[in-house]
Amino acid sequence: MTVRHLEFLVEEPSMEEFLRELLPRLLPRDRTFAIHSFRGKPDLRSKLDERLRGYSKWLPADWRIVVMVDRDEDDCLALKAELEAAASRAGLRTRSMASGEPWQLVNRVVVQELEAWFFGDWQAVRGAYPRLSAATPKQSPYRNPDGIPRTWEVFERILKRHGYFSTGVRKREAARAIAAHLVPERNRSHSFGVFLDVIREVSVP
Repeated sequence: MTVRHLEFLVEEPSMEEFLRELLPRLLPRDRTFAIHSFRGKPDLRSKLDERLRGYSKWLPADWRIVVMVDRDEDDCLALKAELEAAASRAGLRTRSMASGEPWQLVNRVVVQELEAWFFGDWQAVRGAYPRLSAATPKQSPYRNPDGIPRTWEVFERILKRHGYFSTGVRKREAARAIAAHLVPERNRSHSFGVFLDVIREVSVP
């Protein structure tokens, strides 16, 4: 069955801005999507059960739900298990548990944070902020985009060092600007690649 619509649940507006800019370039023109952002991961977690129970009552067969949260300092497996359990309580079949059957929901943990996806395509970052050094991804601390602790703080520090956002990065603005330059195929973040696999799967005619 062709997937016609995607519902995204994301933890903050910066991811919403990122996806709004990127998804129209990834999805076929006959597909639609909606993005619902929360006030951080605690807010999403506290409201997830109720939201998923609501979906379970009316979700069309050709719709899919994508739940996205940052790993931050959490244990990745425990966080994924928590999200899977919420879907199970609502009676929704997840991609992980589908066993060949059509799935309704997929959980994606962003490792560590959205900014890791920025480090994964540094050319896109430099497209938005050209004063940044092209050599940054070659430096030891930044070679593995998903392995940078406190990714957001590191990213902000680099931008400030090069004269951008001296009073603090405007996260929504930065997410939108970088997404406009991002080329999915060159992104080195494994986490982004796993997300991209889902988008490609639901884009099949």
